[in-house]
Amino acid sequence: MNRWGIPAWLEEEVRERDKACVYCGVQMVEKRPQGGSQQTVATWEHIINDATIITRENIARCCAACNSSKGTKDLVDWMQSNYCKTRGITENTVVEVVKEAFNIAKMQTPKVREKHE
Repeated sequence: MNRWGIPAWLEEEVRERDKACVYCGVQMVEKRPQGGSQQTVATWEHIINDATIITRENIARCCAACNSSKGTKDLVDWMQSNYCKTRGITENTVVEVVKEAFNIAKMQTPKVREKHE
């Protein structure tokens, strides 16, 4: 189990699935190259910001830039942010696991979504 409570089997599965950022599609690196940018470093992400949901449907890998921008924002709200708009990140451009989470999150009322933040 890693420091975020992700079991080794799930960590391995997600690492294999998410070679590129699940949001913007950039190819990620495991460590920042010496003198290089931190932005493309792979980070762990809870698609729906609830640390108790540790499933293959909610755990993903994204670049440090997207993770930093999203922070604790609700997925639906974040996808409407200037960050996403300027980078062309939409519900149609993200990977399937994010599309599925987005569709579920869209159906929830804002009150329910707030509860999970």
